[in-house]
Formats: sequence, C-alpha cells, structure tokens
Amino acid sequence: MREQTGDAIIQCEASITSMHERKPPLDNSRRIASIRSAEHAKVLDQPDTAEKQTGMDSQLQQAIQQIQFARDYTHSLLEDVRPEDWFRQPAEGVTHIAWQVGHLAMAQYGLCLFRMRGRQSVDMELMSSSFRKKFSKGTKPDPDPQASPSVSEIRTVFDAVFAQSMSELPDTSPEVLQESIEMPWAVTPTKLGGLIFCACHEMMHAGQIGLLRRLLGYEPVR
Repeated sequence: MREQTGDAIIQCEASITSMHERKPPLDNSRRIASIRSAEHAKVLDQPDTAEKQTGMDSQLQQAIQQIQFARDYTHSLLEDVRPEDWFRQPAEGVTHIAWQVGHLAMAQYGLCLFRMRGRQSVDMELMSSSFRKKFSKGTKPDPDPQASPSVSEIRTVFDAVFAQSMSELPDTSPEVLQESIEMPWAVTPTKLGGLIFCACHEMMHAGQIGLLRRLLGYEPVR
C-alpha cells in the first residue's frame, strides 16, 4: 500500500515538472516587456498628432499663398487702368471693372473673414452694409459712377479686406480649418476649402478684368 502511494506521489511530481518544462511562467521582466510591446503597437496605430497639425499648417500656408498670388495678379491688371474707365461697359449691360473689384472685395470678406470667425466689430470699418449689397453675387453693374462708391473707395475697401485677411488667417487653428461648410468651396467642403476657393474665385474674375482691359484698348498683361 505504501509502495502504491509512493509511486502515485512520484508520478504526480513528474507530471507537474513536465508541465513547468512545457510552459515556463513569465517572470516580471518578461511580463513588463510584453505590456510595453502592446502599448507601443497601439501608439504606432494612432495618427501622429504633431505630424497631422504640421500638415494642416502647411495646407493653410499654401491656401494663403494662392490668395496672395491671385491678388498680385489682379493688381497687375488694374495698375494702369484710368479711373474714368472703371465704369465703362464695352458690351452694354454686362459688367465693368468697378463691379468686378467691388465684388472681389465683398467675396473675400465673406470667405476669409466672416465665414471663418463670424462678424467682428472691426468689420464695419472694413466694409459698409450698402457696399456688400451693391456688389453681391447677382447684382447688376451700374454704369453710372454717381450711383456707386467711387473708384477710390472701392480700391480702399479692396485693399483693406485683403490686409485684414492676411493678418488673421495665419492664426487659424487646424480645428477651425476642418469645420464643414456649405458651398462655395473648392477641393474639400471645409473652411480650408473655402480659402482655396477664394483664390480660384479671384482668378476667375481676374480673367474677366483681363478681357475688359482688351475691350477698352489696354495691352494684355499675359
């Protein structure tokens, strides 16, 4: 009986020893290493926040540069146009340079300022309500200079809105740039897309100004 009991104990110990040999337990150092490895894998699966912000900053800078390029080109079209030609309509009832420039000022205010951060107290100094209504989309250009803001006022508003936009836009956060908007926009339906559209919109109207220059007898710029 004692021999049977001894044999059972020996078999049990052998079985336990065999189990430990097959599956050695993790010590603390191996357990910690395993946890760290899992945490590292999670980090790799997540987007790099700093890299994402850098990319958004780069896109904002590109949008601003496009707006700057479009404005420089528009200025090149306007610099030699005489004030008396701003309200001339080579094809009666279509358009004139004064309306084109006033409309660009109104549109840039909407796309780069109002849409980005709402109305601010400084806005009334930039553009009056009557100015916005005079040059809104769908309005009819009036060939009578007395019925519109003067060329000097139009240019002042045109330049002031641009300067304010260039002052505010570089501080726009990535979160604001990714906010969704309704049309008009270009590339992406976000506030960043609205800024990209601003440059596209100005180049489109610069093309109309270029045609008006030719019809008025001015040499082409390009």
